[in-house]
Amino acid sequence: MWGSLMVGILAPVIARPWARRGTGIALAALTITLFILNLRRQGERAGRAAERIDQLERSHAIQRQMLDAASRRPRSRDELLDRLRGGRF
Repeated sequence: MWGSLMVGILAPVIARPWARRGTGIALAALTITLFILNLRRQGERAGRAAERIDQLERSHAIQRQMLDAASRRPRSRDELLDRLRGGRF
């Protein structure tokens, strides 16, 4: 619907060669502008995704450290006392 409306409005104007050339240049400029804006938006998305991956890697590293520390902890009070007496804590 919009296309036929635009053709009806612009048909007398586009019949002139200079108007046709101007319309082509305007469409090319619009296409390039939209392409550049899309590249910018994709770059922002990629940056956010990279930041999210870095945050996940940091949280996984901290989680691994906590699991390693938990695996080395004393299992009972007696084991804790043995470690404290032995100076291995």
